[in-house]
Amino acid sequence: MRLAVAGMVVAMMVSGPLYAHQQDEQAWVGWEGDQPGVLQDLVDILVTPVYAEAQISVDGNHRLIHSNGLPDHDTGRFPNSGNPHRIQEKSKTYRVPLNPEYSARTTRLGLWPFGVAVNGVPFDPGAAEFWRRDFNSGWQYEALGGAVNLGVDRNNAHVQPDGSYHYHGLPTGLLERFSDSSVPILLGYAADGFPIYGPYGYRDAENTTSGMRKLSSSYRVKSGTRPGGPGGRYDGSFVQDYEYVAGLGDLDDCNGRTGVTREYPEGTYYYVITDSFPFIPRCFHGTPDRSFMRGPGGSGGMGRPEGGSGRPGSFNREMIGASGGRGQGNGPGNGRRPPQEAIDACDGRDKGDQVSFVTPHGHEVSGTCEARDGMLFVIPQRR
Repeated sequence: MRLAVAGMVVAMMVSGPLYAHQQDEQAWVGWEGDQPGVLQDLVDILVTPVYAEAQISVDGNHRLIHSNGLPDHDTGRFPNSGNPHRIQEKSKTYRVPLNPEYSARTTRLGLWPFGVAVNGVPFDPGAAEFWRRDFNSGWQYEALGGAVNLGVDRNNAHVQPDGSYHYHGLPTGLLERFSDSSVPILLGYAADGFPIYGPYGYRDAENTTSGMRKLSSSYRVKSGTRPGGPGGRYDGSFVQDYEYVAGLGDLDDCNGRTGVTREYPEGTYYYVITDSFPFIPRCFHGTPDRSFMRGPGGSGGMGRPEGGSGRPGSFNREMIGASGGRGQGNGPGNGRRPPQEAIDACDGRDKGDQVSFVTPHGHEVSGTCEARDGMLFVIPQRR
């Protein structure tokens, strides 16, 4: 497994709980083959879990999600050929209604985050990439459609120009942190306050004993040929290539449904992140809070749109994964050193000894004791 943060990558042998419904491992589009210094790689990946933090709290009629923006799982390498930006710590606070109200009328999602995961990383499906770089063309490239290389990693995520890491689809690394696959997994909250689950749910939305299955969206690629713009047959390259067909799948036009979950035993409307379009919902059945909007009036601004070619119920676990500390700068000469666990594992050992240790994140790292800069510490085993 290749892991990286802030542009540094290291190949490591890791072990830990996996989400039981995980699909087969896929190649990481966002990883480049050239690897920088081993010392820097080792430090970067092992400090990641310590410095990623998210806190969820209740303030009056709102739920607040505060985050430093760092993912609490492995990522692809950034920058890469499709995404030239580095992951940076970004302190943000998102606010959502504590008791959202469902409306049959939908609100369309603009070029801002749909919601935020329980680890504080935003769900941000839209790409600011348009046919002929024309925002007014009416043809927006689908971020996961394959027509443009946005450098996404195995978590279906990449980085904004301001350094903000964000998901465009199923957050694989986050899912792997949940070991109980017998219940729907709460992944986060939408900007309108309704919870986000996925990709599995109860077969019968109202029956917790009905078993679990992967939920499907009700969107499909249109048949025929595009009437204008880029022309050619509909193939999923553009958002406009898809159409909603009521009843085609399990979910409605906003990729949601009403049902019971462990956190909402009395039932609630909730959204689902799926492994096919729209991946992350593109509309709301509630009123999104302005803290998610970019630009004037929105406090969740995350910099200019990515790519540079576009324009501008209660929950019973209110504190999740606060793990203190702040990151340090990258690169040599900044006083960084290997994690103490990597040093302790080689205490009393000789150069070349095979050892293993457990990171603060619970991963087991196997490697060889090597000397660097006057220190003996573990260099992860490569495969």
